[in-house]
Amino acid sequence: MTLPARPLPKYLVQRYKGWKATDYADSAAWYQRLATEGQRPRAMVISCCDSRVHVTSIFGAEMGEFFIHRNIANLVPPYSPDGNLHGTSAAIEYAVGALQVSNLLVLGHSQCGGVQGCLDMCEGNAPELESDSSFVGRWMDLLRGGYEKVKGQGDRQSQLRALERQAVLTSLTNLMTFPQVADRVAEGTLALHGLWHDIGNGALEWYDPEAGAFHGV
Repeated sequence: MTLPARPLPKYLVQRYKGWKATDYADSAAWYQRLATEGQRPRAMVISCCDSRVHVTSIFGAEMGEFFIHRNIANLVPPYSPDGNLHGTSAAIEYAVGALQVSNLLVLGHSQCGGVQGCLDMCEGNAPELESDSSFVGRWMDLLRGGYEKVKGQGDRQSQLRALERQAVLTSLTNLMTFPQVADRVAEGTLALHGLWHDIGNGALEWYDPEAGAFHGV
């Protein structure tokens, strides 16, 4: 069977050539060093696939500084070596075990479509997500427990914002079910961070476990 691959759109070709002639040319030695010596990222970031969440820009990160994994609603499944949710788990294992990152950030955000879908599904307003064949729906099942904590709290917009933050807390909780993560946290060689980003106003909040609340950075 012939694979259905097509040439890149012209605008992407033009952007690539522009990058190669400017950013790459200016830092060619650094790129060669990264290729030769390998990566040594200081942190792993688990963020949403949402195109509006530009992780490297938010933190001004350089090439090779972050090991980034993106998925719908920045969710981490519980440790389950016999389960089927291996993409995110494999990325965590590699970052924590092989790359030995010292910080692991879970970055949630406002106007998250995945979280919105979870809210709709849990309220019975998204039958398409209830289907066994919905990958998004079954993935968002990970956040059903978070929905139970926020349902009935304020208006719908308030519930959505609260559920976005619950997605971060769910992921932090599930991260601690990974033996490698728990061991390194206990050793003091790995720090977990829960963050929420407002796309519209650029705000960034961090989760304070002692206060049980998110605060502005």
